[in-house]
Amino acid sequence: MTMENMDRKIEKKKGLKRKHFFWIAGGIVIVFILFRIISEAGTKSLLVDRDKITISSVISGQFNDYIRISGQVEPIATIYLDAEEGGRVKERLIEEGAMVKAGEVILKLENRTLYQEIMLSESDLAQKENMLRQTRISFENQMIETRRRILQSQFEIQKKKRNFKQQEALYNERLIPAETWLQAKEDFEYAVQEQLINEQKAKNDSMIMISEMNLLTDDLAKMRRTLQLVYERLDNLNVKAPVDGQLGMLDAEIGQNIGQGTRIGQINVLTNYKVQAMIDEHYIDRVRHGLVGSFERQEKTYHLNVRKVYPEVRQGQFKIDLVFENENPENIRTGQTYYINLELGLPENAIMLPRGGFFQSTGGQWVFVLDKSGSFATKRSVRLGKQNPQYYEVIEGLQPDEQVITSGYENFGDNDKLIFN
Repeated sequence: MTMENMDRKIEKKKGLKRKHFFWIAGGIVIVFILFRIISEAGTKSLLVDRDKITISSVISGQFNDYIRISGQVEPIATIYLDAEEGGRVKERLIEEGAMVKAGEVILKLENRTLYQEIMLSESDLAQKENMLRQTRISFENQMIETRRRILQSQFEIQKKKRNFKQQEALYNERLIPAETWLQAKEDFEYAVQEQLINEQKAKNDSMIMISEMNLLTDDLAKMRRTLQLVYERLDNLNVKAPVDGQLGMLDAEIGQNIGQGTRIGQINVLTNYKVQAMIDEHYIDRVRHGLVGSFERQEKTYHLNVRKVYPEVRQGQFKIDLVFENENPENIRTGQTYYINLELGLPENAIMLPRGGFFQSTGGQWVFVLDKSGSFATKRSVRLGKQNPQYYEVIEGLQPDEQVITSGYENFGDNDKLIFN
């Protein structure tokens, strides 16, 4: 071996060695720990027991847009009984729950004040009738006297005309003085004028008397109509059923004084039924006439339509009336309760989140979503849409198969992260 070969420089091997892998792995761990520390800075965490919460999966499927409501069976119409005339209950002929026919007397009242009014009205009517009779008699007598005066004046005219003619003939023959002829002429002319006055007076008197009699006749007719109305008031003391139906309520006892206009009962028209339900005001803009509802009873499905939506909102609820679409359930009775699925829209495909108590705390604006490892859950903003008794419609923020805590959040405080133990 030569000296040249012995002095050759030994080159180091290039590439990663075993110890380099340990350094890289350690660096990655340090970076990960720093990332977790930085990312979780300011994040509040809470340790929770997984067994005490409810976890639900987000699913994709057909979303049925309906709400679950409870309604009570009511008669198709209710007719209220109001006392058209006040009085004391004298007799109660029909009891609550009995079937009645239109016009059938339910209660009999008595009203002594009304009886007195009838007597006074009858007395006034009799006086007016007597006055009319007296006026007619006076008119007839006056007409007789007028005709007698006219007849007398006609007789006087004839006599004075005859005398005037005689005196005129004598005067023309110069047998009497002019004064005698002139006197006869004036007497005749006066009798003619008096006849005209008597005729005019008779005409005027006749018109006045006829006018007075017409006024009396009109007054008499009004008094008779008034008396008829009083008689009708007397008939109203008999409280009658206005329609066929069932007497549902009667608030009147014998001897009780009832004021005019007081509501004393009601009649339920049982030719058909309706279902009356109360709905949360949240749905007032979506519930309208014609919506369809359904429920099952004795393994049969019955359908109803919304007939009326009441506009008033009381204590956070509004009222609707539903009527049966085809047939009614067997043995249907007033007061029964049915649980109805009321359809608000057509079914559609959607991402859905099961309902739960979390909504009361978050208003559907955020939820706790589990990490894929399942060891913790973090707060996430979401947007929920429609809801039915089973699901909320997810508009954004969640994907199918993700898991969400759906039980109540009351015990979680303002923490952003839940760690399961």
